Amino acid sequence: MRAPRYIVLRILRLNSSPHSIAVGVAAGAASSLTPFFGLHIVLAVLLASVFSGNLVAAAITTLVANPVTIPVILTASYEVGTMLTQPQGARVMGGQEIMRMVEHFDLASLWGPVFKPMLIGSLPLAAAGAMIFYPLAFQTARLFQERRRQVRSHKFGHPT
Repeated sequence: MRAPRYIVLRILRLNSSPHSIAVGVAAGAASSLTPFFGLHIVLAVLLASVFSGNLVAAAITTLVANPVTIPVILTASYEVGTMLTQPQGARVMGGQEIMRMVEHFDLASLWGPVFKPMLIGSLPLAAAGAMIFYPLAFQTARLFQERRRQVRSHKFGHPT
């Protein structure tokens, strides 16, 4: 529990507005919900800069994608993508079939049945992640900063 708490506090202590922090967190979370492993930080920083978010918050929040969550993210992206791209009743590939193709490094065969649905499925997941993380991060940063101001004003004898 120490590591996640440290990460959250590191983000909350950033010297930015609650909106900027929340945009950065939303960008980091959204990029983490894509199958672009190895590019999450780049994608998060690009998204945060386009929407005037905090770049450090964006980079830190990409830790949403980690060895524990990556299988869940990939599975969810694939499932959502197949629902959006496959006609009703079409055959969906099983995990063993996909693993066999991955083991043989047959990327051309994987594009249509695996990578394309995964990419398409990640888009609504990324959008949902951003819409969930933005308000949570905004309210948390706002409350944290208000509390911090109150503590400082009491500490130095200035009434709020």
